[in-house]
Amino acid sequence: MKSYICLYTIVLFMKQTLFFIAIVFSLLSSSCITNKDVVYLQDKGTVANDSIQIQELNKPYRVQINDILRITVKALDEELVSIFNPIGSETRGGGAADSGLYFDGFTVDAHGNIEFPILGDLNVLGFTVEDIEEKVKDELLAKYFKETAQIFVTVKLSGLRYTITGEVGGPGTKIVYQERVNIIEALASVGDMKNTADRTDVMVIRQYPQGQKIHHIDLTDIVAMKSPYYYIKPNDIILVKPLKRKALGAGETATQTLTTIASIFSVLISTYFLAKNL
Repeated sequence: MKSYICLYTIVLFMKQTLFFIAIVFSLLSSSCITNKDVVYLQDKGTVANDSIQIQELNKPYRVQINDILRITVKALDEELVSIFNPIGSETRGGGAADSGLYFDGFTVDAHGNIEFPILGDLNVLGFTVEDIEEKVKDELLAKYFKETAQIFVTVKLSGLRYTITGEVGGPGTKIVYQERVNIIEALASVGDMKNTADRTDVMVIRQYPQGQKIHHIDLTDIVAMKSPYYYIKPNDIILVKPLKRKALGAGETATQTLTTIASIFSVLISTYFLAKNL
């Protein structure tokens, strides 16, 4: 009779254990990170003939408050324009030296103005760099130079600054000295996204004259290349969320998941025999 009860107890325990393992296995299997979770720009049937044309990009950037501008003025007689150009501005070429633009550049104040030599306050909020070039040139010709003078005005942003945080290798703020950077290049500059990152819903917080707006982009779909948020803008903040399955604590690969299941099973068996011997 005792052996029958013992056998019945073991069978019941095994059934419960197998049922529990089946549930755990189902949960952990669904938590495995698959190839489609980590591959960028997949063709999900939305592109014909295996090709996609990137739309030319969006609207030009419009200057915001706290932007720093590099403005240079050139003429045949360089002495005439020396007052407008900071010493050494012609020799800077990127890298750490460009931090000097924080002191030598023209910062857009809270009212959208820059203080330019001779001309005083110029409102540039919401202007493109091309607009500012024309505005500075026209004002200089009207107030300082003769209308027939040949002057050349160049306006550039002091680097493309962006911030990336969340499920990436090295979150932080970066400044690159080039005109265009796409979001995949930006992510690569901080160590790329982790395997546990949700590539289907990357958030881009973008600055506008009216304030900030939050946008979303799916980087696993090739149509992301058509998105107005594929190329980043100055002062963008990129937020990378974790996958929901990360919260389950399972492994990122099938091997890690099976190891987790084996560990759970081992604990259950050990607990049973310890309880049986009490």
